Amino acid sequence: MTRLPHRCAVGLIFALETEADPFAARVRDATALRGPVLSFHEGTIAGRRVAWVVSGAGVAAAGRAATMLLEGHAPALLLSAGFAGGLDPGLARGALVLATGAVRERAPRLPLARPASLLPTATTDVDIVTVDAIVATTSAKRDLRAATGAALVDMETHAVASAAAAAKIPCASVRIVSDGAGDELPADIARLVTPQSAFRRAGAALAAIGRKPASAGTLWRLWENAVVDGRALATALERIVAALPEA
Repeated sequence: MTRLPHRCAVGLIFALETEADPFAARVRDATALRGPVLSFHEGTIAGRRVAWVVSGAGVAAAGRAATMLLEGHAPALLLSAGFAGGLDPGLARGALVLATGAVRERAPRLPLARPASLLPTATTDVDIVTVDAIVATTSAKRDLRAATGAALVDMETHAVASAAAAAKIPCASVRIVSDGAGDELPADIARLVTPQSAFRRAGAALAAIGRKPASAGTLWRLWENAVVDGRALATALERIVAALPEA
């Protein structure tokens, strides 16, 4: 990939609108370029120009969005931002993590940058493993932890880091632990992380509750946690952007 002059300080890849919206609400003078599949946004936060995109969940979606964002907006730093599952029992739900390595089965480990704003409350010096499907059970989390040594799991970071490496720019991963190593996720959770409108997401949640009324409380807690986690993520991202050196 040809390296272009930087148009913005940071490019951010979110998988879901739930992760992106609290950050987007803090951006000033935002503009959007809406394509047939993805919408790319630019604006100013903490006095610096940023660009972001909601890619959808998964390696293919994140890799495609990262490549397009790099080509169109030429950020100096790429950030994979959002929620992640905890694999290390020492990571509590809601913990902020700045991973320093991205791992994936049958792929090289990629080093991740630690932004200048190392947040005092963040966990660092851990790996994040990228997988192709949600890791929902405690036993699956335990097995993945044993196989990879990673402290948390997502479905996008390694793809974003690969795109950044191809463009020869640094990549960081900023994640909030949405479910701990000891938390079990409902089987229907996959329906709620696919890219779709808020109306369709609400319909998926209602359908899941209709099939298994006992899951209503769990799904509601997940939604409440996502609201809180999204705000915490936005705060961390704004602080990171603010701490970056002037272009």
